[in-house]
Formats: sequence, structure tokens, C-alpha cells
Amino acid sequence: MAAFSKEKQEEEGLLGEGQDQGEKPQRQQSSQKWRSITLVSLLGAFALFVYLVKGSQCNGSLSRVKIQPGLPVASPLVKPKRSSHHAHPCNTVDGGYQCNSSLSHKWGQYSPYFSLADESAISDEVPHGCQITFAQVISRHGARFPSAKKSKGYAALVKSIQANATSYKGNTEFIRSYNYTMGGDDLVPFGVNQMVNSGTKFYQRYASLAKKAVPFIRISDSERVVASGVNFIKGFQKAKLNDKHANHRQSSPKVDVLISEESGTNNTLNHSEICAKFEESELGDEVEEKYMAIFVPPIRARLEANLPGIKLENIDVVSLMDICPFDTVSRTSDGSKLSPFCDLFTEAEWAQYDYLQSLSKYYGYGAGNPLGPTQGVGFVNELIARLTHTPVVDNTSTNRTLDAPGAATFPLNYTMYADFTHDNGMIPFFFALGLYNGTAPLSLTKAQSTNETDGFSSAWTVPFGARAYVEMMQCRRDPEPLVRVLVNDRVVPLHGCPVDKLGRCRRRDFVKGLTFARSGGDWPQCYE
Repeated sequence: MAAFSKEKQEEEGLLGEGQDQGEKPQRQQSSQKWRSITLVSLLGAFALFVYLVKGSQCNGSLSRVKIQPGLPVASPLVKPKRSSHHAHPCNTVDGGYQCNSSLSHKWGQYSPYFSLADESAISDEVPHGCQITFAQVISRHGARFPSAKKSKGYAALVKSIQANATSYKGNTEFIRSYNYTMGGDDLVPFGVNQMVNSGTKFYQRYASLAKKAVPFIRISDSERVVASGVNFIKGFQKAKLNDKHANHRQSSPKVDVLISEESGTNNTLNHSEICAKFEESELGDEVEEKYMAIFVPPIRARLEANLPGIKLENIDVVSLMDICPFDTVSRTSDGSKLSPFCDLFTEAEWAQYDYLQSLSKYYGYGAGNPLGPTQGVGFVNELIARLTHTPVVDNTSTNRTLDAPGAATFPLNYTMYADFTHDNGMIPFFFALGLYNGTAPLSLTKAQSTNETDGFSSAWTVPFGARAYVEMMQCRRDPEPLVRVLVNDRVVPLHGCPVDKLGRCRRRDFVKGLTFARSGGDWPQCYE
């Protein structure tokens, strides 16, 4: 019933999340209009200093990547009752999205950001006697519609079920009259609010810096990423204006640099087909497809029994699961109405879906792919330059024009930086930084908990609106600054350097330990 391939600029996973630029579905829920309103109204408030400088092109054919899956066993369908009425807001600045958490925190990269502060073995508070001197955030864009190509496929799948089902049993009755109205690609109002909240939180967390500083902002040039960055700025600046101790004479942050996503362009925020061997890899696809073959069949059999007359493929079942988070985040601006598609599946099945997405990220863009972490080396070397106030040293994906010594497009004298990208831009960075060096290769046949994966999962690392903070602090008892990293508010103890009980390393040890990135990773293998 459905085909599946990974296209150029695919974002969300290894199941064909591509931006198909030649194929825009008709948008029943005028996403185009929303995008125009968002960008025109918000971009007008900021001076856009645009750099679309094309980097050096790499030799060799740049084939598009494909991707696939595989895994576990479904439990009997027990439908828990979930209320659409919530005593507390579903989405907040501090906690992120907390409604229907037994499901929504298992939607893989389609989960809306939720704080992992309570999951952290180490407090995310700034330790007593320490002062933050540097803060870097790298963020995924907010919640969006499905990609244009996928949205078209989802709509066709729903129509096919409606055309062929002879009856609707169990909790499938809603499909009979369901009207698919989602557009494609664009940020949804819920995603806008996520990013405003993210900017607010960044200001509040680092107010000691932010009240007297303006962050330097770079954005990978995709419309939803640009809109996300602009709304982050809106939240940051509003929080600053509400802070009576802040310097209100300073100008508002602006988008300082846009980095092109054009194929072959050097872009440290997004893999853009400059590492040919990585782009040709089908490893992620193969892993996903095999795992789907393990956990999907019992679900498929149940759905076909409840919808007599239809015949589903494994990918169709996963597509129906995909619709749940997308439909939820597009229904309201606060995510308070759960999609009826969500209750087609049990909590145990959502756990399997979540693991499927984690496999996708690990074997597609992380350490499970021989060249996955190498795609994040350029950004790590930019981070080193910012932390040490020294020019960038890198021969991988950095744009040598933008990052040239003394260039206004890569200053070294800021105390706050914000970069915006996609999920598949963040995963390689995390692994190049060594954050998940303690994660053993993910099982290909059995779902593992975050306890078993040393905290790695797609929902825990790259949900909609994901953010990682790299912070440097000066503490009274140590002359050398200390560095630590938080991923969605969870302190991730550093690897590769002597780490203290608060997950921190001294700056010089931190930089010294980044040998993989400083040596260029495995970049030469891109062209072997």
C-alpha cells in the first residue's frame, strides 16, 4: 500500500522523510498561508543578515540515501482512557509537553520536546559558587506538518482504507469519516509556541549572561528552521524586556547567518550530500526494515481484522502510527487534543515504535553508521573555536568562507550562541562530541530502555523543539573553566576527559579529549 525511500534533505527518519521540492500536495489546512504570516510578521521585526555562501564542492557522485527498519512483539490491545481535558497546561516553558506522556514521550523524533530534568542523575542547576560564562544552544526546529511527500502518502493511505474497508470494528470507527487536512513541511502553531518557549527558557536559564548580552544566531536555511529561530528570538527578547535588570538599550537578537542547504554546500548544521559514501549508505534503512518485520505483523493483523477489506504492508502500519503525533501537534496550538489515531495502538506498541525511531537515528546518523559521527565533526570544531576563542581548525564540513579567521560570520567574542537545524543535523554532533560513547550498539532484535542505552533514544535526544546546551562556568575553587552538556535538560556526563561528579570537565581536558573531531573523524573515507 505504500512505498518507502529516503530522499534528499530527508529529515525525520529513515522511512522516506524527504523534502520533495517538486511535489507539494494541496494543503487543505492552509499551511502555506500560516508560513507566510509567520515569516512576514516575524522576520519583519529583525534585520536579516543573510549569508548564502556556497562552500567547496566535493568530488564524486552524490547518490541519495535510502533507509529502512525492524523489531518486537505486540501486546493485546488494551485501550486506556485518556481525557482531552487537562488540569494543567500541556506545554510549558520549563516542562515542555507533558500531556499523555505515556504515549507522547514514546513518539521518537516526533515527540514534542519534554524536559528530562527529572530523568537526570545530576541536577541541571548551576552549582553553588559557579558562574556561567558561556552558553551555546543547538536546537531542532519546532513541531511541523509531515514532509510534503509523506503527507501526500498519509492522505492516500487514509483514503485507501476508506475506499476498501467494508466495516469499522473496535476503535477504528473514526476513520470512516476522518478528513485528512494536514499540509506539508511547515511549522504548525504548536511548533511556533514551542520555539517561543524555548527562547524564553534560554534567556531565563542564562539570565546572568543574557541580561547584558545578545546571542549570535545561525540558522540552516530551511523555512521551518528559519521560522523556529525567529520565534526563539521572539521568546528570548520578550523575556529580556520583562527583566527589569536587563540592558534594554541593546538591540534585539537577529538572524546573523543563514547557511544554505543546497546540495553540495558545506554546512555544519546539516549534512548536505558532501560526504558521498555516507549519503549512499542504506544501513539505516536495512536495520529499520528488519525491525519492522519483528514488531509490526501482530499489529497489522489486528488492524486488518478490525478493518475487513483492507490489506496493509508493514510500512502502512508505521505510517498510521506516524499520523498520531503529527495530527496531535497540528490540531491545537497547545497540543491539548490527542489524535484518535493514537488509541489504535497500545502503550507497549508505542514503546516499540519509539525504539524503531531510535534505531533509525543510531544506525542512520549515529555511531551505528561508520560515517555518522563524522558528519558532526565540523560543528564540534566550531564549538572548540568558540570555547577557546581561537580560529576554526577543520577540513570537513565547515564553510571556509563563513568560518574564516576574523569573518563577521563567525565571531569568537560572544558569550552566547544559538544554532538551529534539523534532527539529522543534531545526532551526528552528539556522537562526534562523544556524548553517547557509553552506549553499546543498539540491539537489532529487542527493544532496549534508556537505562540500557545510556540515555540514548530519539525521543530523548531529538524531539520536536529539541535543544542541547553547552555551558562553561567559572567556579571559585578552580582557576580553569568547567564545561558540561545538557540534552533536553538532562546533564550528560562527558566522556574522554576526567569528569567530576557533576558531569563536568575542565575546558582544556574537554578540548583535549575531542580527538575524534580534532583529527577530522573519518572524513577521508567519504571518498574511498
